[in-house]
Amino acid sequence: MIQIAISGVCGKMGRNLVACIAERDDCCVCCGIDLHTDSDFKFPVYDSIAKMQEKPDVVIDYSHPSCLDSLLEFAQATGTPVVLATTGYSEEQFAQIRAAAKSAALFSSFNMSVGIQLLLALSRKAAAVLGNRFDIEIIEKHHNQKIDAPSGTALMIADAIIAETDPPKHPVYDRHSVRKKREITEIGMHSIRGGTIVGEHEVLFAGPDECISIKHTASSKRVFAEGSVNAALFLVGKPPMLYDMTHLLAETD
Repeated sequence: MIQIAISGVCGKMGRNLVACIAERDDCCVCCGIDLHTDSDFKFPVYDSIAKMQEKPDVVIDYSHPSCLDSLLEFAQATGTPVVLATTGYSEEQFAQIRAAAKSAALFSSFNMSVGIQLLLALSRKAAAVLGNRFDIEIIEKHHNQKIDAPSGTALMIADAIIAETDPPKHPVYDRHSVRKKREITEIGMHSIRGGTIVGEHEVLFAGPDECISIKHTASSKRVFAEGSVNAALFLVGKPPMLYDMTHLLAETD
């Protein structure tokens, strides 16, 4: 039985993880980490990973970018693998993650959904086939509590498309201040925040007299919880390295 610690356990994603794990017989939650330690969970919750008394096999993090330092220190000091599912990291923090992965097994992805991975693959293929004959726009929608914009997933999609285009395209986040025609090398990035939208990403390829749309809609946070647990079980026993969803999907093929 794989023992999992959840960082950010009292948040919405943390609670989804607890519910998801409770339905499985190959893993369990041994403890949680959260600033809010008052909870109705049957396992202990600590306000710091340094205070954790249990020895989990793996940690899943859905907390806040400010918690990254303590998570990486813990992973490197104990050899415990960590699934970093939090979004909103800075470029400097990504550099920290890459450096820490030399001595600890880390899993990082902007989106833990298998469906998003398929959207990525289809978008890469479409970009390679359509080249610069089609304009590309990325539209992402999330709930009104999401802080970062554009979403990490939208940025991941843009990076995947850029890798397939020659000359490489570049993201454009705001057109209202520039009065000029659209350049062929642009990837328009659009963020919508409202209500309780879980997550929606659409890639629009607009060409002469035709449009192609590739879209993924998450109906609940459960899809991300399932993917995170699968990533955690995959990571246990792996050597130090920075893993992502492509590694997980390759092993399950």
